[in-house]
Amino acid sequence: MEKMSRVTTALGSNTISGRTMFCHLDAPANAISVCRDATQVVVAGRNIFKIYALEEEQFVEKLNLRVGRKPSLNFSCADVMWHQMEENLLATAATNGAVVTWNLGKPSRNKQDQLFTEHKRTVNKVCFHPTEVYMLLSGSQDGFMKCFDLRKKESVSTFSGQSESVRDVQFSMKDYFTFAASFENGNVQLWDIRRPDRYERMFTAHTGPVFCCDWHPDDRGWLATGGRDKMVKVWDMTTNKAKEIYCVQTIASVARVKWRPERKHHLATCSMMVDHNIYVWDVRRPFIPFATFEEHKDVTTGIVWRHQHDPHFLLSGSKDSTLYQHMFKDATRPVDKANPEGLCFGLFGDLAFAAKESLINSDANRKPYPGGDRRYPIFFFKKADPTEQFTHVSSVLNVFGTDLESNRMDWFVRTAQLYLLSGKPFAELCDHNAKVARELKRPRVSTTWTMLRIMFSDPANLTAPGLNHSHSKLGNLPLMNSFSMKDMGTGMGAEGRLERSKGELRQDNMHLEPGNLHINNNNEENEETEGSEGQAEYMFGDAELDDDDLYSMEHDNQMEEQEYILPPEAFPLRHEIIDNPSAPEHLQQDKADSPHVSGNEAEVMCLTPIESFSLISISQPLFSPHLPASFFCPIVREMLSYYAEQGDVQMAVSVLIVLGDRIRKEIDDLTQEHWYMSYIDLLQRFELWNVSNEVIKLSTCSAITCLNQTSTTLHINCSSCKRAMSNKGWICNKCHQCASVCAVCHHVVKGLFVWCQGCSHGGHLEHIMNWLKISAHCPAGCGHL
Repeated sequence: MEKMSRVTTALGSNTISGRTMFCHLDAPANAISVCRDATQVVVAGRNIFKIYALEEEQFVEKLNLRVGRKPSLNFSCADVMWHQMEENLLATAATNGAVVTWNLGKPSRNKQDQLFTEHKRTVNKVCFHPTEVYMLLSGSQDGFMKCFDLRKKESVSTFSGQSESVRDVQFSMKDYFTFAASFENGNVQLWDIRRPDRYERMFTAHTGPVFCCDWHPDDRGWLATGGRDKMVKVWDMTTNKAKEIYCVQTIASVARVKWRPERKHHLATCSMMVDHNIYVWDVRRPFIPFATFEEHKDVTTGIVWRHQHDPHFLLSGSKDSTLYQHMFKDATRPVDKANPEGLCFGLFGDLAFAAKESLINSDANRKPYPGGDRRYPIFFFKKADPTEQFTHVSSVLNVFGTDLESNRMDWFVRTAQLYLLSGKPFAELCDHNAKVARELKRPRVSTTWTMLRIMFSDPANLTAPGLNHSHSKLGNLPLMNSFSMKDMGTGMGAEGRLERSKGELRQDNMHLEPGNLHINNNNEENEETEGSEGQAEYMFGDAELDDDDLYSMEHDNQMEEQEYILPPEAFPLRHEIIDNPSAPEHLQQDKADSPHVSGNEAEVMCLTPIESFSLISISQPLFSPHLPASFFCPIVREMLSYYAEQGDVQMAVSVLIVLGDRIRKEIDDLTQEHWYMSYIDLLQRFELWNVSNEVIKLSTCSAITCLNQTSTTLHINCSSCKRAMSNKGWICNKCHQCASVCAVCHHVVKGLFVWCQGCSHGGHLEHIMNWLKISAHCPAGCGHL
């Protein structure tokens, strides 16, 4: 693994030389720091705290700071920093909330100097002032930052960010009194150490926790931040409002960021999880790393440039229990393997294609795409810069537009707003969602909801409400199929006709007695008239029927009882037909008078299937009519995967919630979490906050349900003195004024309170709404819009 390239750098009186090398550690490292003269490096972790000498050929262990038979938790380090002014001074952040300083000049084996235990939770970061020897700053999981004077036994200032835990603190390299702090709620705050009561500036830097920040060593106003949103952003802090000037998209959460010495636009990053590599980016080209170090086999936890004026050596520690010195000359250059063509879809479906100009011009058969101005190629050309480190290539970007109407997402918003995911029986939820999809012209989704209702509902409840059923002794027979008696049209062929012949009799299967049935034998009234909505029930069976098994139909005009004989059928059946009772009288209309029916055609009857109405019952079914829900689970699982792969995570998540435990165990937790996160992200992009919160609440994934349980603490400032409210009443303990006074009626607001985040004035919701109808200015008279 060792590479034999060597570099020698002259820095004043010091000379740095070496090669790419590594050494094995006793335990995983959490942080590393290098001394001022770049000759030693300290490695700290939960079970390691050692100092190594950086020699030309190898690392040499110089000192083990974990002494004693049973080292205390003060040796369990989350962060470490070596003072750049005092070569014998170290500081560590302990996982038990302690801040410890170490004096390497002490003659005893135990080098611990001072111990500060003012933090209540884990300390995430410690930072020495770049020019002040005795000033130490710490940031903790408890949300507080403390400034220590090492000549005293306690902190001299406490800074409360009124926010979630502090993940990083960094003193400015150019402004003596300024430091930056990053928080888990996505905010970055700038503080003046002389004013611990209130931050100087605050802005939202990332969506999610901000894990790290670093001031530029040369440019006074540049601050780099990295967060869980996989972004590295560079902010210009010299303006009145923090301005994002560069943004780098990485492939994983950013855990550490460090500016490269002597290179204004270069910075190094490492990931908190998944990605083990170290990347050096040129922020002017954020789409591909400038250089990559791929030596580590596990997550990189700490990176530091060996010398503050040397850009050629980078040190790193990792969870794979190795310490590396990377030489920049040995780094991998991803641009050498990069694809020179690019293809990307825009937000509204536009397709952009970029390629070398020589490739585009060589295609003589290429024709311009017809259409509007957006479809014409856009040419980008940049003048050659002798200081540019990138290869100059002239490229052509073609943008092909699409019809905006065909890519509208109105259906997504309407579906999210109208879908019902809970609160009603399963069948009603499926029917409602199917209706919503049908009204939005999404027949496939509508059919899917209908099929889910059929698969997982109780068969006894499948019939649509409002239909008349036969309440006979055979009413408990299983539902097998549905038919309706419909009038025969002129266009129907002989294949659809069932002729009843009275000349043929099957006496061997018939056991009917005249007294068992009331039949109207008027052949002219055996069928419905055209347009009739009447329906008839027919019972077929393959066994003998007793008198009790037959049902009687009573009508207003009963004629004399006659024996009814079933003729042979016109089409083959799977089982033998035994009997067929006569149709009810209200279906026996005068068909002979119809212009479409004449002669024997009056005796023709057509059976047409219709949905959800039982007409045929099997007295002795040949198979079990009810399949368990588990039988359909593999099919449903494949269906959900299909919808998710097609990009319709809305359907996948909605079905997952509605089916609940019926299907949840069939899909692994990681897949479910991915679907939920994708759907919630889409909902929040469309500002469907209520729907998003409902989906989070109905989820059973622990990683999802905790999303609406974070950042629930609301910190309130007094509208008079602008200071934080520390008590629970309506009176500020600093200025002794009522903090929640309505700016319209000037009474104390004891219920719902709405306020402006810019000027902190507010009042009763109804009063403020009425005021804003007539004026855009703050009702308190402060002039804020």
